[in-house]
Amino acid sequence: MPYVHDTLERLRKSSPAQTEFYQAAEEVLECLRPLFDRDPYYHDHNIIERIVEPERQMMFRICWTGDNGRVYVNKGYRVQFNSALGPYKGGLRFHPSVTSGTIKFLGFEQIFKNALTGLPIGGGKGGSDFDPKDKSDNEIMRFCQAYMSELYRHIGPTSDVPAGDIGVGAREIGYLYGQYKRLTGRYEGVLTGKGLDWGGSIGRKEATGYGAVYFAQNMLKARGENIEGKTCLVSGAGNVAIYTIEKLLALGANPITCSDSRGTIVDNNGIDLALLKELKEVKRTSLEQYLTKRPKARYIPATDYPDDGHAVWRLKADVAFPCATQNELTDTDAKALLQNGVTCISEGANMPSNAAAINRFLNANIAYGPGKAANAGGVATSQLEMAQNSSMEQWPLVKVDAKLKDIMANIHQQCADTAEEFGEPNNLVLGANIAGFRKVANAMIAQGVT
Repeated sequence: MPYVHDTLERLRKSSPAQTEFYQAAEEVLECLRPLFDRDPYYHDHNIIERIVEPERQMMFRICWTGDNGRVYVNKGYRVQFNSALGPYKGGLRFHPSVTSGTIKFLGFEQIFKNALTGLPIGGGKGGSDFDPKDKSDNEIMRFCQAYMSELYRHIGPTSDVPAGDIGVGAREIGYLYGQYKRLTGRYEGVLTGKGLDWGGSIGRKEATGYGAVYFAQNMLKARGENIEGKTCLVSGAGNVAIYTIEKLLALGANPITCSDSRGTIVDNNGIDLALLKELKEVKRTSLEQYLTKRPKARYIPATDYPDDGHAVWRLKADVAFPCATQNELTDTDAKALLQNGVTCISEGANMPSNAAAINRFLNANIAYGPGKAANAGGVATSQLEMAQNSSMEQWPLVKVDAKLKDIMANIHQQCADTAEEFGEPNNLVLGANIAGFRKVANAMIAQGVT
């Protein structure tokens, strides 16, 4: 269809050298072909030309002082992509790999992910190429204060509500929120992922990981199966991976892996959750230290798979949870997963599988939950935090978790029903993209040209 092709070509010219953004846009737009064939309504309103361009982009310099007295400079970003359904909502990522293209790809994905939750939130994303690793608490505090000193003028509880992402946890949110309050004099729900004593939501920290497991449960249930007793592969060792593992253990599954940038732990007796939390949430150290207390586990250095693949995906298992970062799972990995018996994949990270891997999963007709659906639990619970802030309440865990379960079940149902509607049952990638797009596009049309 020339409509999709021409839009992608214009995007490559108007946004040069943003490969991840092109990848995200192409996946969505290719899935929309059957919708455009059936409903020229969207073509008539030039929706995709409008939806692939952010409503607003901010790029700014961040100057901060290290403990050595030296001044350092980083780049900061915030992309406010689409507000048709509500205030911009999306995390902040602090990592040296962050570029404007990274932030645009994440913000674009966020539009449709947020739409699938059924909650009144638009799509946005932000971050910096700052690397928190090996920085002192004081250095991180000074950086966060410098970042917020620019960002605060662009956000607000009813306009743009950032959250955390890679490199931005409870510590960073605290420093960011303190600076926002200092600059504005207002105590309001402008950030989510806050501490429980000052406006945070019980269950927010766990939500993305828990949600990915709930989504897998729904996929398995649709095929007459259950997560209990399944051997599971989990990548990553950050917030999403830790709480994916926690929920899998609670439901009687056996997660046997976790990973960081240096290597992979394989523990066939099941990952020791308390030890993992100690290493990554308290000591903030390498997973290699896991072996000091679990000597029967195995550590595979990342250098063992330097070119095309990851050790975590080369093991026999039933279910896989990519929870680390974008494009971590290649076509070679996908082939290995299928050969080793994996029949269900639920993505806890944003776009963790590359295009070739996704095609392999779809052709194999396994249960495959794309990130924009499977990892939506985090942003959904962020919106629940916004609701609690608005009413000056804090809900108990049982209420938050029940709402999260319902939201993930509803997202799965939307994706499955839409895939069925367009003649591709079990293709939840197509289902997620069309279902999310229609909500946003219909709202844009109803609101006129903005």
